[in-house]
Amino acid sequence: MAVKFSEDIVPISDLKVNPGRIVRQVADTHRPVVLTSRGRGVAVLRSLQDHETEVAEKDFMRAVVQGMADLEEGRYLSLAQVKKRLGMK
Repeated sequence: MAVKFSEDIVPISDLKVNPGRIVRQVADTHRPVVLTSRGRGVAVLRSLQDHETEVAEKDFMRAVVQGMADLEEGRYLSLAQVKKRLGMK
């Protein structure tokens, strides 16, 4: 998902003139577009699908790290303990 500087840095005025083209570009390439104003970056536009995927991946990784920390600290239950808590045999 590396930025292609020749394609992915766009003046904000281009977004005002032809938003559909830029939104399609972001959706098709799965690369974010950096919007500029007076030569400076002011915002990043990316597809909703890519955003949702990244958020889900970050949440998953946080849960894995938390689970590993719980194991190291001895915060876990055996399968038998879980079944007992849930009233299962």
